[in-house]
Amino acid sequence: MTARQFFLRAAIGLGVALFVVGGVKAYRLWYDRKVPNFRDTLEVYIYPWMEPASVCDSILASGKVKKPASLRRVFRDVQTLQVGHYRIDSTCSSTYVSRMLHKGWQTPVNLTLSGSIRTPGILARKIGSQMLVDSAAVASFISSDDSLSRYGVNRKLLFTLVIPDTYQMLWTSSVSEIFDRLAKEHDAWWNVKRVQAARAQGLTLEEVSTLASIVDGESHYVPEQPTIAGVYLNRLRMGMKLQADPTVAFCYDYEPRRILNRHLDIDSPYNTYKYFGLPPGPISCPPQSCLEAVLFPKSHNYIYFCADPSFNGSHRFAATYNEHLANARAFQTALTQRQRAQK
Repeated sequence: MTARQFFLRAAIGLGVALFVVGGVKAYRLWYDRKVPNFRDTLEVYIYPWMEPASVCDSILASGKVKKPASLRRVFRDVQTLQVGHYRIDSTCSSTYVSRMLHKGWQTPVNLTLSGSIRTPGILARKIGSQMLVDSAAVASFISSDDSLSRYGVNRKLLFTLVIPDTYQMLWTSSVSEIFDRLAKEHDAWWNVKRVQAARAQGLTLEEVSTLASIVDGESHYVPEQPTIAGVYLNRLRMGMKLQADPTVAFCYDYEPRRILNRHLDIDSPYNTYKYFGLPPGPISCPPQSCLEAVLFPKSHNYIYFCADPSFNGSHRFAATYNEHLANARAFQTALTQRQRAQK
């Protein structure tokens, strides 16, 4: 083999090698940028202290990455990640994911406010458990009349601002951003039809929320709530005291399991056994079903009710005190029998 032939073959070999290397790099670049590299949906939360390498390892540990080497390659060039919540799905390439986490292309989360929200502390914990913001920061915000004044409420009227529902918002939202959204949704919920319904009942919007919170304290059985709302509206119009046990429970921070005669003498504007009319504000955060029950109550002549002796969560209603006493005796008899059977 001549020297010329040797160098020619060497050049050809080098060219082939460079072509292969270039082809591999081009394929990897194409794959990293264009080819979906995930088998399923993956929720990723980036906290302030997380480093790109540890996030990459966490994603790989999910077992949902088709080609781990591809994700590792693109993460080598990532220096910083943006705090937030991100959703990776089966359409995402490795490069898209790295850019998404680096640039902060967040996916909103669901903030669900539901269930029993009897105190500001419970509200703060519900928000803190679902959002990045700390529950202590939420508690501090809602305990300040200065913070709440921008929404036209104070601490006593806090629960008039919150309409329980599920809201989509960024996981990294600040406390003020969260309450800005809740205020916006509150204003949207109170449409013309509902405002007119409140006026028809002779109530302000705040009074609707207050009475709805009492209805919520009496029953979680939705079909019955308009009837209970009707009872309290009848009492208000007759000038009767509301005599609502949930308002007394509120005075004791909901500690008593049952309201007894000894609880009824507490001197508080929330004690509707002692004072006429509605208390100064809601005693809990009323769900939408209770708000609707007050706005569109069932029309009847009932002014009394007590728990049904079947213990199914419903109530018996009465228009006269004698009827109410008969219902109360039936319940007390059933309760006594039940307690004896449990001994």
